[in-house]
Amino acid sequence: MKKRLSEVRVGKYAVITAFENDDIFLKLMEMGCIPGEIVKIDQIAPLGDPISITVAGYHLSLRLDEAEMIWVEETAVIA
Repeated sequence: MKKRLSEVRVGKYAVITAFENDDIFLKLMEMGCIPGEIVKIDQIAPLGDPISITVAGYHLSLRLDEAEMIWVEETAVIA
C-alpha cells in the first residue's frame, strides 16, 4: 500500500516509489532518495518535525514537508 514517507512509523522500512512533484526530485535525489531505494525511519522529533532516516547507508534528516513529498511502500525488515 502506497503512503507518504511522513506516515511511516519509527523502526519501519519502506521502498521509495515516487515523488509528489519534480521540484523536489533533484534535491532529494542528490541526498540518495531515489526510487527503489530502501529507507528506515530512525527517529521522529517530539513535535513531528524533522524526521531522521537511514538511506543509502547514511543518516539523513528531512523536514516534514519534504517527507510528505516522497511516496513509499512499506516493506519487511531487512536482515
